[in-house]
Amino acid sequence: MAAPLPVTRADDSGGAPAQGGGAEARRAVTALLFLAAVALPCLVLYRAMAPGAMLLRPGAAAVPWRLTATDAPRVNADLDGDDARLERVLREAAMANDTVILTTLNSAWSEPGSVVDIFLESFRIGESTRELLDHLVIVSLDTTAHARCKRIHRHCFALVTDGVDFSGQKNFMTDGYLKMMWRRIDFLRQVLEKGYSFICTDTDIVWLRNPLPHFYPDGDFQIACDHFTGDPDDLGNNPNGGFTYVRSNTETIEFYKFWYAAREKHPGLHDQDVLNFIKRDPYVAELGIGIKFLSTELFGGLCEPSRNMSRVCTMHANCCIGLNRKINDLNAMLRDWRRFMALPPKDKHSVSWTVPQNCSLQKLEQ
Repeated sequence: MAAPLPVTRADDSGGAPAQGGGAEARRAVTALLFLAAVALPCLVLYRAMAPGAMLLRPGAAAVPWRLTATDAPRVNADLDGDDARLERVLREAAMANDTVILTTLNSAWSEPGSVVDIFLESFRIGESTRELLDHLVIVSLDTTAHARCKRIHRHCFALVTDGVDFSGQKNFMTDGYLKMMWRRIDFLRQVLEKGYSFICTDTDIVWLRNPLPHFYPDGDFQIACDHFTGDPDDLGNNPNGGFTYVRSNTETIEFYKFWYAAREKHPGLHDQDVLNFIKRDPYVAELGIGIKFLSTELFGGLCEPSRNMSRVCTMHANCCIGLNRKINDLNAMLRDWRRFMALPPKDKHSVSWTVPQNCSLQKLEQ
């Protein structure tokens, strides 16, 4: 630092500079300049660091001293990462009326040539179904399934459940199967709360026609059946949770909360059996939710195959235990469908399903 310049002070009479206090004044000015020279860099450094300044105390980790407006979105994104990710995927996949198609997938069903490949192929060869793939979200239950989803489909969401492994084959009514089904019910409640209606479909269902025109206009909760009595309002229908259409509203959100909570009153039962218990519950009637059961003519399955290939929308490999059996009969459904579509209109009435094959009830009983 350069030496300070000498400073003189004029007396009141305007005469020569006073000599008595000159040295003392020079020392005072020197001290002030020195303090300014030290303080100015510190002030600049402080202003540069202030937005991210950290306040430390001995033995403590650094904590934010002040959270600025620009920092807040980043912190919130970290805290709500899964929620923000789900919102983004749903928004990108939604139809104009905020409806999405959802299916869940684990690694056992995600292998090449397995259930998910048959599922996606049905959309490609179905009647007015290819465009629906733009609105399908595959919800993967483990990392292997998620990696496969990203290779074969556009909209994927990883649903992670701490401490639960959903990767392997989950046979019907095993502990792993029950946890997987109830996790799905809770997830669907989240989707409804975000304002999205949905069609939830099991992956072991082939889509042959667009089902949207066949849903009831006054049904909040619409579900396929293992057995259909012929009356869509009959609570005696035997529902199958593998295919549902649900509108997002206050009634359905509360219904899914009630359904999920009811698992504790009925331990060891899956979501379909619990639904059969609660569908007549006074609280469900009090909610005023419109429940409709879907005809097996339009939404069939191996339990009760559709008899009309000219109208059927979906076919489900239900009433079937075992992955290989499902794959066999799902492939047979696609062969039947291709044969039907290849025929001229006058001959289509002659085609019928060749299923069940490996999934026949007789073989299941052996």
